[in-house]
Amino acid sequence: MAKKLDLNKSVFVLTQEYPELVDIMAELGFTEITKKAMRHSIGKMMTIPKGAKMKNIPMMKIVTALMEHGFELVGEGSEIPFAVSTETEETEETAAGHSSENRTEQLKAYLKRLGEGEDLEEVRADFVRAFREVDASEIMQAEQELLAEGTPLSEVQRLCDVHSALFHGATVEERIANAEKEVEASLIRKKIRDKSAPVQNGTDKQGLAAVMGKKIGHPLYTLTKENNALSQLLAKFKKKRDGSLLPSIRELSIHYAKKGDLLYPLLKVKYGISGPSDVMWTVDDEIRDELSVLAREKEHDEEWNVRLDAVLARAEEMIYKEQNILFPICAAHFTEEEWYGIYRDSKDYAVCLGVEKETWEEAENAGTIPSAVTEGEIVMPGGHLTMEQLTALLNTIPMEITFVDADNINRFFNEGPKVFKRPVMAIDREVFSCHPPKIEPMVRQIIDDFRNNRRDEVSVWMKKGGRTMLVQYLAVRDPAGKYIGTVELVQDMEFAKTHFLGEKE
Repeated sequence: MAKKLDLNKSVFVLTQEYPELVDIMAELGFTEITKKAMRHSIGKMMTIPKGAKMKNIPMMKIVTALMEHGFELVGEGSEIPFAVSTETEETEETAAGHSSENRTEQLKAYLKRLGEGEDLEEVRADFVRAFREVDASEIMQAEQELLAEGTPLSEVQRLCDVHSALFHGATVEERIANAEKEVEASLIRKKIRDKSAPVQNGTDKQGLAAVMGKKIGHPLYTLTKENNALSQLLAKFKKKRDGSLLPSIRELSIHYAKKGDLLYPLLKVKYGISGPSDVMWTVDDEIRDELSVLAREKEHDEEWNVRLDAVLARAEEMIYKEQNILFPICAAHFTEEEWYGIYRDSKDYAVCLGVEKETWEEAENAGTIPSAVTEGEIVMPGGHLTMEQLTALLNTIPMEITFVDADNINRFFNEGPKVFKRPVMAIDREVFSCHPPKIEPMVRQIIDDFRNNRRDEVSVWMKKGGRTMLVQYLAVRDPAGKYIGTVELVQDMEFAKTHFLGEKE
């Protein structure tokens, strides 16, 4: 009696019904079917016709072989030997939708295999084969879906290592080339599927990220140079295990801080791409924290060295993920104005890994891009506030604040109870008139020193009403260094005494 084989059933079900199918399908080119884990994961979602399409194996060849082994075929694809075409036509849009339908379940299957202790490299190899035709951005979306469904972050972090396998090659050059090609192809496919989502200009055979990374001073140029410097340090340490290199390697924390402050939040908040911030950001913190802990430990025994090698391997893998996953995603989404802003904000970070800051002329010439301002707001380089907000902010700062302009005139006192009384009537009067004769010479000398660049700050500690007070006088200068006034700050320091000395009020 013929064995009925329903091609609409999953590979898992069919191999359970007919175990001999494993060897038959393996001979036809479905080599992964011999692995039990694959049959119990991907096999539960894959049919033979779908697998044939993924592996580019003609259905005529498959159906003929199955019939030769005594199977009677029913379901989709069973009539293929009598058809003119050897595969079913499917539009790109349909294929993309179909892929999206199963993607999250497939990724969960990979996580389960990792959780069961399967070798990471084996999972990576299967991942590359199964996701060869899927955009990097789609895989990132699948990670976000897993998080939204409640998959623990630690689980998705493990998937992050598998995710990077999409671009793996035999050599560093091949991996980079593969990444650049994939970025370009991904953008083109996205444009075809979504006519309303324009691909940014500058896409070429090297990829958007590669193009931006060659612009001197561009954020990706600097971040890439830092990665190159870190790679060289890690290679030197591997070769000589020179402990003197570790402090320099730990400067990756500055590199990670720039990603955490300037890239991850923008991707997540504006573009809804939460994968990097939820996964890679946490890995950054773990690498930085582990290096810090290891640096504090005095005994460098075998266990210490094993931990060090492990964290340095993670740092090396993060370089790869940034260059081939994070940076291309940023390049494909961020606007020119956003890159200008990232460039300007990057200036606030210390130099790291020996990479000096370079000027991005394009951003310098672009000037500051104004943010959305509501009518009546006060606009400052650091943002914009309503008068109500600014007043409340200055009144909330736990200090007595006085500003005296360059003409020695009182211009501003914040409100609230004060140890040193400042009547509102003193506004617009000369500052010296507010001090008793014995104090006036000191005030004049301080302001004269500020005006003539002899000093920038004077601090005076004193007791007032039985409490320790700190009075600071600071020179206020414009960006060019020109003196524009003096600010006086008075702060009650009893809280510091209590904290550091354990004194009671």
